[in-house]
Amino acid sequence: MISKRSILYSALLSAAVFLYGPAGHAQRLSLSLEEAVSLAVKHNRSLKASGIDISIAQEQRRVARSLSLPTAGLGAQYAHYFELPVFFGFGESEAGSDKVPYGRFGGKDQFTAALSVSQPVYNPAAKPAQRQAQLAEKATRSGHAVKEIDITAAVKRTYLGILVLNERLKLQHESLERNEKALQDARSLLAQGRALRVDTLRAFTSVKNLEPDILRLNKAIDVGKLQLITLIGLDSLQEVSLTDSLLHPAATVLPQEAAVYEEARTNRPDLLQLNLNQQISEQGIALAKARRLPVVSLVGQYQLQTQAQRFKFTDASWPSASFAGAQVTVPLFSGSSNLAKIRQAKLAHEQSGIVLTDAYETLKTEVRQVVANLQETFERMQTQEQVRTTARESYTIVQYRYQKGVTSRLELTDAELALTTAQLNYLEAVYDYLSARIELDRTVGRQ
Repeated sequence: MISKRSILYSALLSAAVFLYGPAGHAQRLSLSLEEAVSLAVKHNRSLKASGIDISIAQEQRRVARSLSLPTAGLGAQYAHYFELPVFFGFGESEAGSDKVPYGRFGGKDQFTAALSVSQPVYNPAAKPAQRQAQLAEKATRSGHAVKEIDITAAVKRTYLGILVLNERLKLQHESLERNEKALQDARSLLAQGRALRVDTLRAFTSVKNLEPDILRLNKAIDVGKLQLITLIGLDSLQEVSLTDSLLHPAATVLPQEAAVYEEARTNRPDLLQLNLNQQISEQGIALAKARRLPVVSLVGQYQLQTQAQRFKFTDASWPSASFAGAQVTVPLFSGSSNLAKIRQAKLAHEQSGIVLTDAYETLKTEVRQVVANLQETFERMQTQEQVRTTARESYTIVQYRYQKGVTSRLELTDAELALTTAQLNYLEAVYDYLSARIELDRTVGRQ
């Protein structure tokens, strides 16, 4: 008969297999570049925090709208007098005395309830505050767009960097295979007495020099994938594989500096944000000036009050009183704070104008640098492609000559090193060019 302990043990073992076995492992996530960017826009933690700023700005707009909406309040007050309330002017004063007579009467327990309503009719601060809040929300959205562009560019660069590292690793493995074959040939020729021992030592050194590079590239790929996962906003334990491959960029027309500058000036959300900040400071001036103007409101109140002895409110009278009217509030003196706020708003407006002008001038330098980098990397990529083709042809020729015994092992080793170097330089040029394209998109405000 199977015991309860055996059944419990089997159940725990099955649960452990389910949780920690192959079925319990997180599945590898396959990502294209487009999918990586899309996931980052949805799940990046920095963008989520920026999205909360937009919600905060929306709530601030509701706060500003409340300046034009009615307000209502319900208040109540209870008071217990240890002696009867005092009322002056009742009774007769003593002869020759200037004292005002008083009397005590009423209930020791008093209760008052009032409903008050106020509707602003003229509030000069309402419109500037609402306009300022609206502009602040637009500025917050522009700031969110800036972060989205930066995150998109970072994801593209990281994804591209991993692809380049994979290609470098592939080239290093190809070079290792060639050098291992060369080492085998050198050992065979040395055993036959047809080669020198120094050729074998040189081939062995070349093989061993490649092994640390391969290890370094593998670690760099792991770190790059972790950076990509962090940018996307996924769990750090999630494994990913990249589905896109590194392709040679097609021939394209390089943009002109003037066209790039105009596009950037029109589309850059950070420049739009600076423009909005200047408009916000203008509304800040109007708001500061509005605090010096009177506020007119319609007011009304409905009130119930009673007095009783020994808390007998149910047997007491509950007379009501109500009124409606207009209220005008005129600020006369506030310790010069309004003047200081007006000056402060004007200084903020002046500052925002300086910052905006400086941003436009900085953009000219940034555009020139981006266009120059794009032109330089494109030409270098074309040159390195020719060098790579030439190095491959040279290696093929030298390898054929070596097999025929016409050339030396040293010449073949040099040709192999030149081929590997040319391939790696071409990869670097492609990466630099594609990175320059990404930076161009970021500069002009493309997502």
